[in-house]
Amino acid sequence: MNVLIIEDEKPSARRLQRMLAEINIEAQVMLHSVEEAVNWFQKNEHPDLILLDIQLSDGLSFEIFEQVAVKSAIIFTTAYDEYALKAFKLNSIDYLLKPIDEEELETAIDKFKNKQSTPQNLQVNLEQIRKLLINPLDKNYKKRFTIKIGQHLKMISIDDIECFYSENKGTYIFTSDNRDYLIDSTLEQLDDLLDPVKFFRVNRKFYVNVNSIKDIISYTNSRLKIILNTFSEYEIIVSREKVKDFKNWIG
Repeated sequence: MNVLIIEDEKPSARRLQRMLAEINIEAQVMLHSVEEAVNWFQKNEHPDLILLDIQLSDGLSFEIFEQVAVKSAIIFTTAYDEYALKAFKLNSIDYLLKPIDEEELETAIDKFKNKQSTPQNLQVNLEQIRKLLINPLDKNYKKRFTIKIGQHLKMISIDDIECFYSENKGTYIFTSDNRDYLIDSTLEQLDDLLDPVKFFRVNRKFYVNVNSIKDIISYTNSRLKIILNTFSEYEIIVSREKVKDFKNWIG
């Protein structure tokens, strides 16, 4: 199998090369930018498989496909958020979430061997995913919540919300002006309503706004403690199983 690695961080590219070697796959060529990749594809026979980082040193890797017709299957390596990952699943393209796990890499390679996806299908899917990644706000995420207070309705902008949390079977909004409001939605229902670029569910009880994070502190059992700008009623702890995704989310 002929494999090409396109990854802007050279240490990550070398690590990926070593991981492939451990499963008896040799990747001799490593490229690090859109420009370098375009030049290489124009002069060389295309590989069977490309392990491709989305964000390269000089732009998004999708720009490669705007300049050359790549005749290879692709497994993406990405640190993008959960919504982007859903796009890959819907379009039947494999992905590896950074930091790359050895078992997940081997599984993805095996899946490629079994499926042998065609380049024609790949080109269509790339454009769909490119739109989702570059224009995530095209999805109708909530821009505001409307709260009933007595006989009045109060509109709260999503940008004014520090966090959502659950307590005693209720779900609450906490705003930057230090106020709580009960809402009808559950945290589970918020999964499809909140922009994952801005909000992350750190545990069973909390969604936090990335722009409201004041500090992140190492906590017991390999967890993290989050300090928000205003909210202080409860400790906000990133659950152990969420730490890896949280670190990728904050970049």
